[in-house]
Amino acid sequence: MRPEPSRRAFLLLVPAACIGSPRTVPSVAFRYNDPATEFPVTRLTDPAFTSRLPAHYQRVVSRRGNSLLFTSDLGGRIDAYRIDLKSGNARQVTEEDGLDPASLTLTADERAICCVANGRLLTLNSNGGRVREVYRVPEGFQAASGMSVAEDGLYAALVETGAGMFRLRLIKMSDGSATTIAESPEEIRDPIPRPRRASVLFRRGKGLWLANYDGRQSYGLRLAEGEAASANWSPDGRSIFYLNYPPDPKRLHNIREFTPDTNEDKLVANTTQFAGFERNIDATVFAGASGSKASPHVLLLVRTVKRELTLCEHRASDAVMVSPIFSPDSQRVFFVSDRHGKPAIYSIAVERLVTETGADQ
Repeated sequence: MRPEPSRRAFLLLVPAACIGSPRTVPSVAFRYNDPATEFPVTRLTDPAFTSRLPAHYQRVVSRRGNSLLFTSDLGGRIDAYRIDLKSGNARQVTEEDGLDPASLTLTADERAICCVANGRLLTLNSNGGRVREVYRVPEGFQAASGMSVAEDGLYAALVETGAGMFRLRLIKMSDGSATTIAESPEEIRDPIPRPRRASVLFRRGKGLWLANYDGRQSYGLRLAEGEAASANWSPDGRSIFYLNYPPDPKRLHNIREFTPDTNEDKLVANTTQFAGFERNIDATVFAGASGSKASPHVLLLVRTVKRELTLCEHRASDAVMVSPIFSPDSQRVFFVSDRHGKPAIYSIAVERLVTETGADQ
């Protein structure tokens, strides 16, 4: 097992790493065997600093699975970094104040990185370089946490708040023109454009809503009773997978599938009290973080047999932060935990448990 680097040793490396542009940080990867399963787990970032993954529905891992986007305050403020998953070296890709960690994402063609910083929607070359301001939040409003870019790269959905209201803005990426497609006194968050359709899914209050690009229709979805937590579209955009918290706290949290075109809502599987989850690229397997205090695990849920497999402990102080995601080929799961200090990013291989998927599925 590789010795764990000391905080002092890492801090000595940072000044040298921060000279010039782009900034680079040497690998601090630390591998250990999980106490619960004995599976090898790799901690990718130093827990002396706060590092987080973007929102679970963002494009974070490159199509080839060789790099990962994350945010960290290791340079004294929150900036975006891209880590080479083979070498473990990380390179800073933003130098912006007020970066929203949840907003960071690759575009579908991976030519650019998008984010929201200090009330501005920005794009930059995926390898760093010139920053382009696409849109600026107008006076009287501020950016709320929540932004994502459509699969075709033509539009972004951004949440703003002001004067006691929340509004969902659809922004044209080519010229920055924006229209409001939904408004509410309740909090709006987690906007996700629908693949191959002109609409946006978002969370409002305890439910899920759908708004059309033209702004003419915004409506709540007829979901199962209870609260809808994390959600995402199926790969083809026909249905939504979401985490349901039943009103009876004694009942199990469950993953459900809702089809907007038919209003059909059906159970996918019960879970061991997932606090967050994400599908793999073909929606055959789900990675979840259990909120159980007795079993604080990262798990795989195989859809066909509705069976869970324990990968490792997360032992996070708040299971919501864990937010596990898959690599595009479904051979690795990434998650966040503060078990060793401040929130850090971890990785575990699952190639023996999950069939490899194509990145273009």
